[in-house]
Amino acid sequence: MGRSDFKAPRPPELLSPWRTERRVALQEEARDFARDVILPLADELDPQKGEMPRSLIDAMAEKGWFGITIPAEYGGMGLGVFEYCLISEELARAWLSTGSILARGQGLGTQTLDDESRRALLAKSARGEWIGSIALSEPTAGSDLAGVQTRAVREGDEWVLTGTKRWAGFALGADFIEVLARVRDPEPGEPRSAGLEPFLVVKEPGTFPEGMTGTVIDKIGYHGFLTYELRLDGVRAPERDRLTGLYGDEGADADSGGFASVQRGLNIARVHTAARAVGVARAAVEDCTAYLQEREQFGQPIGQFQALRFALADMAAEVAQARAYWQQVAHLLDEGLPAESESAAVKLLATEMAVRVTNQAMQLHGGNGYTTERRIERYWRDARLTTIFEGTSEIQRRIISDRMLPRG
Repeated sequence: MGRSDFKAPRPPELLSPWRTERRVALQEEARDFARDVILPLADELDPQKGEMPRSLIDAMAEKGWFGITIPAEYGGMGLGVFEYCLISEELARAWLSTGSILARGQGLGTQTLDDESRRALLAKSARGEWIGSIALSEPTAGSDLAGVQTRAVREGDEWVLTGTKRWAGFALGADFIEVLARVRDPEPGEPRSAGLEPFLVVKEPGTFPEGMTGTVIDKIGYHGFLTYELRLDGVRAPERDRLTGLYGDEGADADSGGFASVQRGLNIARVHTAARAVGVARAAVEDCTAYLQEREQFGQPIGQFQALRFALADMAAEVAQARAYWQQVAHLLDEGLPAESESAAVKLLATEMAVRVTNQAMQLHGGNGYTTERRIERYWRDARLTTIFEGTSEIQRRIISDRMLPRG
C-alpha cells in the first residue's frame, strides 16, 4: 500500500533449545519454497478444486523431503520427527495439502515381508518415486477401524480383496494403495482388531488396478489432490505384498509385534497434523497482521482499534503455544518415547486452535473475509478438517482420558 509505517508480518524463528544450524537451514529452505513456488499455485488452483501438478511433487522430491525420516543408508535424509514437522509446517502455511503429501512418502508402504523388497522400496520412497495412498476407513468404519469389513481371501500365492474403502486421498495418482482388510474374524477373547492386516496394492499412477474403481468425493476444502471412495471387487495382491503391522482399536490390547510400530506411526501422524494445523493458523495470523494495517475505517487503519489489536494478540499467542507443544512432543518421539497421550493432546490442542484462529481471522477481515478474493476462506476451510482427520478431536479426548482414568 506504500505507507512508510507498514510493518510486515514476521515469520517465527526457531528458538533454543531446538535451534541448530541444520534445522534453521531446513526451515528457511522450506519457507522460501512455500512462498515462491507453492503459494502462487495454491492461489491459482485451490479455487478450482485443482490438483497440484506433478512438477510440484517432483520439485519437493528433488529436495529430499519424501525421505526426511528415512535412514541415510537408503538414500533418505536420516532426520527425525522434529524436522519432518518443521518442514511440513512451512509448506502447510502456503497450502495444507502440500504439507500432507509428504506423509505419503517417509517409508509408507515399505513394510513388506521380504527384506530385499523393503530395502528397495525405502530407496524409492526417499526419492519420491514411491508415493502412496492409504485406504483404511470404510463407509461404516472410520474412528473404529476394528469395524473394517473389507475381506482378503487367500488363493494360492495371492490374496483377493473385496469391499469398499472411503477417504483414500491421492488414490489415483499414487504408486500404490495400502489397503486394510480382514483375513479372519477374531476368536473369542481376542481384541476386535485381530485378523486385520494391511496389503500393498501396486498400481500405475493415473490408473486403478484391475477390480478397483474409484469415485471422487467432493470436499469443501483440502484441495490439491483428490479423495476417493474405492470399490474393490476381486483386487489381487501377491503374498509378498502383504505388509507387517496391525491396525485396530485405539488403546486396544494386542500382542502382535507390529502393533507397537503402527501405534508409533499413529503418534507421528498426530504430531504431524498438529504442525500442519499450526502452519494454517499462522498463515491466518500473518495475513491479518497485514490486513489490519491496510484496511482503513473511520479515518485510520483498523489495526489502531484496541479490540482488533487484542484479538490479533490472542491469535498469535495461541499459535505460538501450539507450536511450542508440537516441538516438544516431536522431540519426545525422536527420543524413542511412546508419547501417546502427548501426541493425542497436541493434535487436539493445535487443531482446535486452528479452527478458532482462522474463524477469528475471517471476522477481522469482515465482509472481505467471506469472499474468495482473500486467502482467509481457504485457511478457514482447511483448518476445519484438521479436527477430523488422523483421529477426530473426540478420539483424542478418549485416548487422553483413558490414560488418566480407569474404564468400567
